Amino acid sequence: MPQNKHPERFASLAGEGGSRLLPRGEAGFVQRRNSMKRQHITLLIVAIAALLAIGLLIYQQAGFVPPEDREPPVVDIEPDPDPVEPEEPEEDEEALFPEGPDQQVIIENLTIPWELAFLPEGGMLVTERPGTLLYIAPDGSTELIPIEQTEHVGEGGLLGMALHPEFEENRYLYLYLTARAEGSLINRVERHSFENGELTLDTVILDNIPGASNHDGGRIAFGPDGMLYICTGDAAVPALSQDLDSLAGKILRLADDGSVPPDNPFGTAVYSYGHRNPQGLTWDSAGNLWATEHGPRAQDELNLIEAGNNYGWPEIEGDQSAPGMEDPAVHSGTAETWAPSGTAYFDGSIFFTGLRGATLYEAVLSNTEVVEVRRHLEGEFGRLRTVVIGPDGFFYLLTNNRDGRGSPASADDRIIRVNPRIFR
Repeated sequence: MPQNKHPERFASLAGEGGSRLLPRGEAGFVQRRNSMKRQHITLLIVAIAALLAIGLLIYQQAGFVPPEDREPPVVDIEPDPDPVEPEEPEEDEEALFPEGPDQQVIIENLTIPWELAFLPEGGMLVTERPGTLLYIAPDGSTELIPIEQTEHVGEGGLLGMALHPEFEENRYLYLYLTARAEGSLINRVERHSFENGELTLDTVILDNIPGASNHDGGRIAFGPDGMLYICTGDAAVPALSQDLDSLAGKILRLADDGSVPPDNPFGTAVYSYGHRNPQGLTWDSAGNLWATEHGPRAQDELNLIEAGNNYGWPEIEGDQSAPGMEDPAVHSGTAETWAPSGTAYFDGSIFFTGLRGATLYEAVLSNTEVVEVRRHLEGEFGRLRTVVIGPDGFFYLLTNNRDGRGSPASADDRIIRVNPRIFR
């Protein structure tokens, strides 16, 4: 082989076939071309990583983390698999309170929880607004069940939940959720079967409730009469609340199969009307129905609900009155905002959570009159969405600090168990 007589003009270029000699000018061109390719590939990788990071940030700011990517909920204690009903105190006997700490965070790392229900066999279910149903089994293990067609927009998403009064026999679970139909937001109530940790859609109980990014209502509950009560918001169109042909801005009442009970006041699903954005339902010991409602510019309300009554929105608010329209049992006034949501009756009072107020409120009753409003846990846990009294006699509170309007702590959102003795 001839020797290279001018080594300064050649360069060695290694490749898959071994080393070869090229003229130095050509070798420099090849090296520059390869360098540019590597730079282009690097820039492409950086751009893709940046886009993924931006997308993740947008999801997190909206309070949503895909189920496969989010941290699993942390359960600090195992729910009692064999709950025992607390003893009823005898007349003139001091109320008996459950044994246990005054406060305890039992579950962490939830994503905008909205409703909580205890299962008769032990364990619990929690709805999360982005569209997941969290199943906490009696042994403390957890499973995330996605709810199809849930549209998480603003205040909408997967909201209320109720177990059928005969759940142990029929396993029926009812969900209130926001969806999209023909390009518009709607709300609907679905009935599912829940068996062995698996959820199966059974039927749609009520469809085409007007929806929007705000004022979707969402609370559902079975009453002492066995009927299903449903809170709907005005879908940001106040006039709908006074329209008896619309399902918006109402409290609705249906049989468990979605049919209209024959004793409903208007022959339709409408039970009461003139509501702005009701989000809480409970019954007192005498069977009276109470509902919380978000007002405009403060003036949030607690109302005593009676069949066929008109609660005034948008014609009256706060202390205003008008013929044929009901005044609230109590309201927050113009200087304070409760932003009330879930409710529970306990020991002669209606307890209700405050989102903006970040407080558990207690409306003390004398028959059907509110004689005092007390404040508990003010500012301790941030925004509070729901209060439920568990089968163990404890209060269970859901926080909503990741709903886009709060200041979440690292462990939010959470379920806090509270001993009611601290309220007495």
